[in-house]
Amino acid sequence: MDSKERFLERVDTYVKYRPSYPVEAVDYLYDTVGISQKSIVADIGAGTGIMSELLLARGSKVIAVEPNADMRQKAEKRLSNNPNFRIQPCPAEETGLDDQSVDAIICAQSFHWFDKQAAKLEFQRILKPKGKVILIWNSRLTEGSEFLTEYEQLLHEYGTDYKEVKHTNITTDQFDSFFKEGTLQLKEFANRQIFDYEGLKGRLLSSSYSPVPGHPKHEPMLHELQSLFDRTQNNNEVYFDYKTQVFWGEV
Repeated sequence: MDSKERFLERVDTYVKYRPSYPVEAVDYLYDTVGISQKSIVADIGAGTGIMSELLLARGSKVIAVEPNADMRQKAEKRLSNNPNFRIQPCPAEETGLDDQSVDAIICAQSFHWFDKQAAKLEFQRILKPKGKVILIWNSRLTEGSEFLTEYEQLLHEYGTDYKEVKHTNITTDQFDSFFKEGTLQLKEFANRQIFDYEGLKGRLLSSSYSPVPGHPKHEPMLHELQSLFDRTQNNNEVYFDYKTQVFWGEV
């Protein structure tokens, strides 16, 4: 499936159940990476505007770039009343932004969908001199508890193409070749979501690789998810633990 169309049937669950980013990570963008209230930031692959909202709350100007119409409409509905926000229907590889027009580029949970070389050339074009590119993921931990380990196994068994599309497929060499030599830095932060069963179900169904209703694996997957929840819940809750990873540098 075209990466720009993957979330067409999942936008509502994406908005409701996907994690945001820790306050400490956003603080790091402003205190260390160098974003400020005066910055113009391009949020590339902005999705439903999770990261844009956090940047707007700090006073920065945000240009969201999102090719998926359903996601873009959700972001517009949530954020268009903010005068510092605008959004346009373009892909990462051809943003439509002017040359040297943004102070920073941020890609939150999106860079793994891009054509890396084409995106690099586009980012070089639209960034001001010394502008930074920031790639952020909430990387779900796959071990550390019975629930985390077995949830990962469930995705491998029932996910339509989980192994192929997960963002951890990006290699160190790909990061090194994307960023200008000697500029890449990485900082990690802890993040957590707490779910009852309905929340856990929503989180699973927000993922592009979970089989949709009508798919032969959909009902068996939900049956196994209920069983997993029943075995591992504590006070009717399970925890999704993440490493929020912030990769940044010049391109």
